Amino acid sequence: AISFVMLGGTLMSRSGLAEEIMNVGDAFTGEMPGGLGASTIVACMIFAAISGSGPAVVAALGVILIPAMVKRGYDAGYAGTLVAAGATIGPVIPPSIPMIIYSVIAGTSVVSMFAAGALPGILMGFMLILFNYVISKKRGYLGKERRGGARWVLSQCWKAKWALFLPFLILGGIYGGVFTPTEAAVVGCVYALITGHFVYRQLTPENVFAAFVEAGLLSCLSMFILGGATTFGRLLTMEGIPQMLAAKMTSISSSPLVLMMIIMLFLLVTGMFIDTTSNVVLFTPLFLPIVKAAGFSPVLFGVVMTMNLCLGMITPPVGVNLYVAQGISKAPFDLMIKEAIPLVLALFIAIALTILFPEIALMLPRALGMFV
Repeated sequence: AISFVMLGGTLMSRSGLAEEIMNVGDAFTGEMPGGLGASTIVACMIFAAISGSGPAVVAALGVILIPAMVKRGYDAGYAGTLVAAGATIGPVIPPSIPMIIYSVIAGTSVVSMFAAGALPGILMGFMLILFNYVISKKRGYLGKERRGGARWVLSQCWKAKWALFLPFLILGGIYGGVFTPTEAAVVGCVYALITGHFVYRQLTPENVFAAFVEAGLLSCLSMFILGGATTFGRLLTMEGIPQMLAAKMTSISSSPLVLMMIIMLFLLVTGMFIDTTSNVVLFTPLFLPIVKAAGFSPVLFGVVMTMNLCLGMITPPVGVNLYVAQGISKAPFDLMIKEAIPLVLALFIAIALTILFPEIALMLPRALGMFV
């Protein structure tokens, strides 16, 4: 599943799907202050339901969106940071590579995890749009006048129908029981190949070869990380460290919410230094017994853990999304770090709301009859 999700993302980033998605987002949000910034977040959310990878979203959309925002008067540092922050939604909205790995370790259903991640991912996008609106209004980032009314917006959606159909195909097939998450990733790859070559006519043999090479390298890296981190996690479990950690944390407070917030703050710090995949493998065996004993659903914990660790993509020194966006925007990296602070706050508020109101994550899988 991981390899095919990565291949699907690399193919889609070269197939013309990203530009169509951006046009749809701009059609919906163009007139409001910071309209292009809001459409950037919408585009990231749509592309997240295709690629499942944060850096892939930055690479695919950044080359289009960052120059477009700069052209409309946005600071280059803010434009790059906004794309990087929007791309953190990539591993939360299904399909999601970290959620697949969490499900294997925690013994939860991948489909349940995917269903639980949809609404929290949308909440993350909403919070980013809200903060972008406030920042844009303060700095005078104006929107773009629409070319028409509702009919024109619908025409833009119809024009991008091939790009917009893919999330429905993948997620609808998974939730409808038509195919497994692994098969869905393969379907996404085939769909990207067909539409990229025959519809958008951008997938040349050279582009396809480059996409396969990039996906192969990313898959190998993930497998090495997963192998080493899994071994380390097993050793920790054999030594009884999860039980020791649980005893230490419960001695601090007996409140389930306080325990969860302590874990979230811990993961926020580790996310600054360790990549998302390694964090999931290392700390799931440590913290899952604690949150289950506190009465939290393993599915809920997997979702908020993924949301939290995604913040590491825009918090240095790891901050992989920031590095990719900085390479595109050419803005000073220290400026991008400052611009990221309010966006990190917006995303952390989304995490806190999901913890306080678990139904945000659990409502959809329960409605689909899944055990959570």
